[in-house]
Amino acid sequence: MTATAINKTDKYDVADIALAAEGKKRIEWAERNMPVLAQIRTRFEKEKPFTGIRISACMHVTTETANLMRALAAGGAELSLCASNPLSTQDDTAAALVHEYGINVFAHNAIDRDGYYRHINAALDLQPNLVFDDGCDLVNTLHTTRRELLPNVSAGCEETTTGVIRLHQMAKDGALTFPMIAVNDTDTKHMFDNRFGTGQSTLDAIFRATNTLIAGKIVVVAGFGYCGKGVAERAKGMGADVVVTEIDPTKALDAMMQGYRVMPMIEAAKVGDIFITVTGNRDVLREEHFAVMKDGAITANSGHFDIEIDVAWLEINAKTKNLKIRHQTDEYVMADGRRILLLAEGRLVNLGAAEGHPAAVMDMSFADQALTAEWLVKAGKGLKPGVYDVPSEIDKEVARLKLASMGGSIDSLTPAQELYLNSWEHGS
Repeated sequence: MTATAINKTDKYDVADIALAAEGKKRIEWAERNMPVLAQIRTRFEKEKPFTGIRISACMHVTTETANLMRALAAGGAELSLCASNPLSTQDDTAAALVHEYGINVFAHNAIDRDGYYRHINAALDLQPNLVFDDGCDLVNTLHTTRRELLPNVSAGCEETTTGVIRLHQMAKDGALTFPMIAVNDTDTKHMFDNRFGTGQSTLDAIFRATNTLIAGKIVVVAGFGYCGKGVAERAKGMGADVVVTEIDPTKALDAMMQGYRVMPMIEAAKVGDIFITVTGNRDVLREEHFAVMKDGAITANSGHFDIEIDVAWLEINAKTKNLKIRHQTDEYVMADGRRILLLAEGRLVNLGAAEGHPAAVMDMSFADQALTAEWLVKAGKGLKPGVYDVPSEIDKEVARLKLASMGGSIDSLTPAQELYLNSWEHGS
């Protein structure tokens, strides 16, 4: 789909505003499983911490993101949202945000590359004071083609591993002109969103796209960070024989100590039935791997950008291509007749072929986002350009609220324990 030209006065560009009623139902369904963010929204509505603040966000336009936008709007923010991935936009959610909640949205599912960047620029036309990013494309656009807006921007938040990697490189090169908070790196985000969210939603996408049986299959997981751990755990739990590929010896050792086979991708490519990339790097599956894969091998990417699988090589070298033989499943037939299946065009599979993370997981990630934005407005004004961690007290508060919402509780230190932990004089 190609976006039409967008005027700076336009408040939205969505696929079909008539989908708003259905989108509202789905947003409210997600809200039921986001109790922490709901509590924050209630407080924001009373205190209005974002009065006079303009926020441009480039994020996955899903029901969970919609509830984050509602919380920020309740706090007085003026908002403009665009999509961080062409296949992740839920068109009914986008319509509902505009029609039911009065939020500026620029997003269509399956938008082309030019339309994707037109939408980013439309979101930036708000002249933001704060930015939310998921992959660093919005921040990158600010620092390349929209530099006239930089004086307005005081700070921002980054949601994903890939974006944090890009931000650290920008900071290292002296290119980053304002502070960015790595929300991705909080424990309540990367330990739960990346691990439990990515693990479940990635397999969900593979089921929806292929209806394949995981039990008995050899599943190759490329990358053993938190996302890779989650995917490997879920695949193992479904009865798969899991192989891990890594470039980091410590992570590879961790995988082996957890009972997974560890080998280079060129060896894994010969035996794997299903391949899942979660590295944040490019060309993880490429020509030499495709050349030795089994007939019917399934390839999927759960990293942010569509560069982990070399789709361009498949496009050029496949003898024939059968598009959408199933939901978000393309078949590439090699010269020797072997068939390689690619899910969601090599884009983020859990959002391209499924609905992304469960709302209960995103409740924590977006609570981190909302509270960090509030902290930036109130206490973060003295930060210099660079990449910063979320204050630990925010992360702990989100964990405390989530634990309570799930019926859990913890102990408190006694005075004697407090004294012991804060003194160096006590010995054995």
